[in-house]
Amino acid sequence: MDFLPDSPRGRSDSTGSSTSQGSRSKTVLRQRLSQLMTCIEDLNSDDEAGEEVSRRLDEAFQLCGRFEPTDAFRLHMVTWNIATAEPPEDVTSLLHLDALPLTDLYAIGLQEVRATPVKFMSDLIWEDSWSHLFMNTLAPRGFVKVTSVRMQGLLLLIFAKQMHLPYIRNIQSTYIRTGVFGYWGNKGGVSVRFSFYGHMVCFLNCHLAAHVGNALQRVDELEYILETQEFDMFDTPHVLDHKVVFCLGDLNFRIQDHGLHFLRSSINGGRFNLLWSKDQLIMMKKKEPFLQEFEEGPLHFQPTYKFDRKSDTYDSRSPKTWLGLNGKKRKPAWTDRILWRVKPKGLPSEDDDGEDEKASTSTVNEEDEDPILVTQNSYTSDMSYGVSDHKPVIAAFTMEMRKCWDTPLVSVSPLGVWSADENPLLTYTVLEDFMSSTWDWIALYKVGFKSPTDYESFVWVRENDLPEIDEVIQISMEKEKIPLLGGEFVLGYYSTNLQSIVGLSADFQIKESQRAAAEGLTPEDINGINK
Repeated sequence: MDFLPDSPRGRSDSTGSSTSQGSRSKTVLRQRLSQLMTCIEDLNSDDEAGEEVSRRLDEAFQLCGRFEPTDAFRLHMVTWNIATAEPPEDVTSLLHLDALPLTDLYAIGLQEVRATPVKFMSDLIWEDSWSHLFMNTLAPRGFVKVTSVRMQGLLLLIFAKQMHLPYIRNIQSTYIRTGVFGYWGNKGGVSVRFSFYGHMVCFLNCHLAAHVGNALQRVDELEYILETQEFDMFDTPHVLDHKVVFCLGDLNFRIQDHGLHFLRSSINGGRFNLLWSKDQLIMMKKKEPFLQEFEEGPLHFQPTYKFDRKSDTYDSRSPKTWLGLNGKKRKPAWTDRILWRVKPKGLPSEDDDGEDEKASTSTVNEEDEDPILVTQNSYTSDMSYGVSDHKPVIAAFTMEMRKCWDTPLVSVSPLGVWSADENPLLTYTVLEDFMSSTWDWIALYKVGFKSPTDYESFVWVRENDLPEIDEVIQISMEKEKIPLLGGEFVLGYYSTNLQSIVGLSADFQIKESQRAAAEGLTPEDINGINK
């Protein structure tokens, strides 16, 4: 899709153009109701009229059903090539924490996270400094890190509001290298997929080949990533099988042909539209069918590369060549992009062959009964950050959908009054059949926890056999693992097969223990038990 300079919002859905589709369907709805009134007036036989009225009503209500009010979810996305820098002290403005309506999901893609061998190995064990910063910033606002995936310098983080956790299921991640003939992970893509209230969503964070002359290589790399990344899911084995795909990252497309003086004068004058026709990604979209399926909002913000660090000044230094001569300054470019794709109606899975064409089309049409409408609310950069030679790019989306389910797989609740004075009790009940396991566990989380592994204590589910549907099971936790000072907590049932929390209790209070009250203990005295 070409840019619409005068349009501040971009939107798409899984049934085609939302505006034209809605208008056509409303017209058809009016026609059906008109036909209904006509048949009531014209038909003489009561039985015959009743059958016709019933049929027309069914058609009208089916059309009405397509436009029932849906649930709207707000998604905030960030892509940033951080050029191996350590994080700034504060990322509040980057995350738009006070924006209304409030955000439901965060997807944060970073490129060139520092990845020396020692640093990379320590980050795998203890989390990297950027992940810590985002978790520490978002956790007090009620966001939990759902998952993350890292390949050397590429990092993708997904956060969700706590209340959504039981409805984010089948989480999987993968990666693919494209650097140095496919053997080195400085370039490539990392992705996360999951089911969000029953809708299949995929996020892909890419870092593609650099330099202005490698536009075709970038296209080839992106197509290779989309075709090659695989998930262990029968219905969505590839990225493009998902109902919605968000592709973000340092795609490295440049502005070609224009000279440095024209580029900078156009940028300084705010005449960004003069540069769009020579933006390589826009140019490639006109030639490449797979790129035409992706949408992007208008580039109404400055090119985000390349800047002098800790400034808003474009590259002012002349790099040295290998002979010691002065090289050329890097031209500004929109290297950092956020695209999205809603699966076209009737498009079969990539693995379907001709023999299964009819069946696969039927499946897609069934999915289209619950379409997703994606609207881009904003697309901009944040010029206030200077730790890198790139500026971060931010996009906000609204996803409108009908929830395919609104009941958690497991119900879990504390039983009675909890304190560290005695072994507390809890109950859990499996509400729907799923791949439960005796390796599942129930964790005690402090309200404001950062990730599923950020628990105070946990207990394994019943060991001897798997529970029946609606069976109420009671187990206890050891009092020695209960925080002495008490506080506000929540219980979460974690599924090892689904790799997610599939049930949460309501927040509840743990009383201060008698020992803590008698000895006047403080958090410092507890030495890590009360975090």
